[in-house]
Amino acid sequence: MLSDVPLSRRSTKDEGSASLEFIVAGLVLLVPIVYLVVVLFQIQAAVLATEGGARQAARLFVEAPNVDTATERASTAVEFALADQGIDDSAATVDISCADGGPQECLDPRDLVTVVVRVTIDLPLAPPVLGLDEIAVVPIEASAVNAVSDFHVVEP
Repeated sequence: MLSDVPLSRRSTKDEGSASLEFIVAGLVLLVPIVYLVVVLFQIQAAVLATEGGARQAARLFVEAPNVDTATERASTAVEFALADQGIDDSAATVDISCADGGPQECLDPRDLVTVVVRVTIDLPLAPPVLGLDEIAVVPIEASAVNAVSDFHVVEP
């Protein structure tokens, strides 16, 4: 009986639902993927900034003529590296240390200077409800070690 009815007259209840299914499935799959890509780009930018900042800060610190200049140059290097990736430098902490103690004793020949840069990245679109914006953060830390040259002379 059904074979006697032409295809144009057969009633189907799926008319027009393919485009609706495509749009819904596309949104359900596309929105999380786009969000994941944005988050990964932010994390990668922070990793590049902290690693580059720590490495350059350690290099500049061991080549400086005195501790005050060394600290200033290291701070500038970290600020520049963070700004290059669009990260606010107020979210970063920089620790400079060496085997002998704090940064004041770090410019003796053969001292190993360690620079640690820490940054906290906030995940985008985290709602401030129930403190989720404070929980949805990714801490990133990078360190670099550089040795003071045997021929380094500390200026007063």
